[in-house]
Amino acid sequence: MHEPGEVASRLMGMPYEGLDERAKKVARHVAEKKHIARDISKDSDAVTTLGQRAADSVATFGGSWTFVGIFAAVMVLWVGLNAFLLMSRGQTFDPYPYILLNLFLSMLAAIQAPIILMSQNRQSEKDRIHAEHDYEVNLKAELDIMLLHEKMDLLREKQWAELLDIQKEQLKLLGNLIQTKTPSP
Repeated sequence: MHEPGEVASRLMGMPYEGLDERAKKVARHVAEKKHIARDISKDSDAVTTLGQRAADSVATFGGSWTFVGIFAAVMVLWVGLNAFLLMSRGQTFDPYPYILLNLFLSMLAAIQAPIILMSQNRQSEKDRIHAEHDYEVNLKAELDIMLLHEKMDLLREKQWAELLDIQKEQLKLLGNLIQTKTPSP
């Protein structure tokens, strides 16, 4: 099989023109006996912009235990400092219910949420590309297995034919041997 159309009709059961782009690509790779697997992560990481890399970094740091620890320490420090100032001076820089702290937390959430969403969108795009590539690799593997089955069947049929020819020859020789051994009346 050297033509993608032949691969499509024999193995996929439909004409090459009726296949989608991924199946056409796989048919071409099977016909040309080329591998289709490649490292997708290198392709997707090579074309990132500065903003995309920044979004990934913010999402990575924002979803880490380091961030949680720093965030908890800042909260405890904020409340502790205000409590210390209240006890020692009788007033604080951010009186209870900590309106300034709430403002900072709201701003952090307002900035962090869209950045994390951008990173998640990029990750879902990477996942989609990986899934498409996995589909292509699996389809090619399935077609290659089908080709191997055909080759095995052809080899088995050829061997059966050779064995039958050998058996016929042996039977003929055995018949000749029996005729020469048995006395003629």
